[in-house]
Amino acid sequence: MRVLAAMSGGVDSAVAAARAVDAGHEVVGVHLALSSAPGTLRTGSRGCCSKEDAGDARRAADVLGIPFYVWDFADRFKEDVIDDFVESYAAGETPNPCLRCNEKIKFSALADRAVALGFDAVVTGHYARLADGVLRRAVDADKDQSYVLAVLTAEQLSRAMFPVGDTPKPQIRAEAAERGLAVANKPDSHDICFIPSGDTRAFLGAKIGIRPGAIVDSGGAELGRHEGVHGFTIGQRKGLGLPGPGPDGKPRYVTDIDPDSGTVRVGSADDLLVWSIEADRAIWTGGAAPTEPFDCVVQVRAHGGTAPATAEAVGDGLAVRLREPLSGVARGQAVVLYRPDSAGDAVLGSGTITATARTAPAGARR
Repeated sequence: MRVLAAMSGGVDSAVAAARAVDAGHEVVGVHLALSSAPGTLRTGSRGCCSKEDAGDARRAADVLGIPFYVWDFADRFKEDVIDDFVESYAAGETPNPCLRCNEKIKFSALADRAVALGFDAVVTGHYARLADGVLRRAVDADKDQSYVLAVLTAEQLSRAMFPVGDTPKPQIRAEAAERGLAVANKPDSHDICFIPSGDTRAFLGAKIGIRPGAIVDSGGAELGRHEGVHGFTIGQRKGLGLPGPGPDGKPRYVTDIDPDSGTVRVGSADDLLVWSIEADRAIWTGGAAPTEPFDCVVQVRAHGGTAPATAEAVGDGLAVRLREPLSGVARGQAVVLYRPDSAGDAVLGSGTITATARTAPAGARR
């Protein structure tokens, strides 16, 4: 096949491209330029799209002996990832920009251009597996990225290849070294690539401005003031700007955010427990939406815990009833559904969380 290897400049995408070459594919490497001002992206190990990464990707392509190009996706990245991130926080949500980048950039804009140019598939260094069209968790559980790939449709998955998902990360580094790839020991990327300071609250404040509001307890009594709901996420404990813990001496957590009134509600850890989830923008990785309720295992954060549940398609969204509570579930996060078999590694679908409920079903164990 003729495949396009998305090369971020890291070790995973370099080895993924190398494995595609070994498999006999005609491989072309491409690095995505995601900012018109590269200095506004993080450098070193702090981001995945920093200004020196294009050079690392080019050197890896040279070692592999494949053609290499840089494609400018800065406008799409700003519109679909950065602007979406800012708008979501302004609406009191907690978005995942890496998930949105996969959905809108790497497997939509990039894949569409690849197909238009005659490529059969896009190769990336994501830690996930594809078998017979089924998206599965990676062998390396600590690096698994199936959660942030669960927004891909069956059609997008049919044009995707994840060559490193069957291998633990230490072996990927060893393989890169054996191949003579200079990125073998390059540190993993962390945090958000388009926030160079690492201060998300300051970044959002500069974009959104000051929108003061009240911090209240579970009874509605005002405890303090804040400069904008964008500075808070559900489950947050630190940085609340309150003088101390609750009356019981236990920590306070953000339990609800009302962007319309600017109210941030705080409460106890028990107030964070969620028993049901509603989501929109449902994506069924196998194709058609299920016609009946089904058992599944639910995950609501990239490396968060899971819980058994029953889910069903509701219009363009989905509804989830948990059998065990999850804590700190926020609007804007993705809820990802996995098959509830012994492996528990096959993705069934996903949705963007719009609402939660904390009422436990009768007889449930808290």
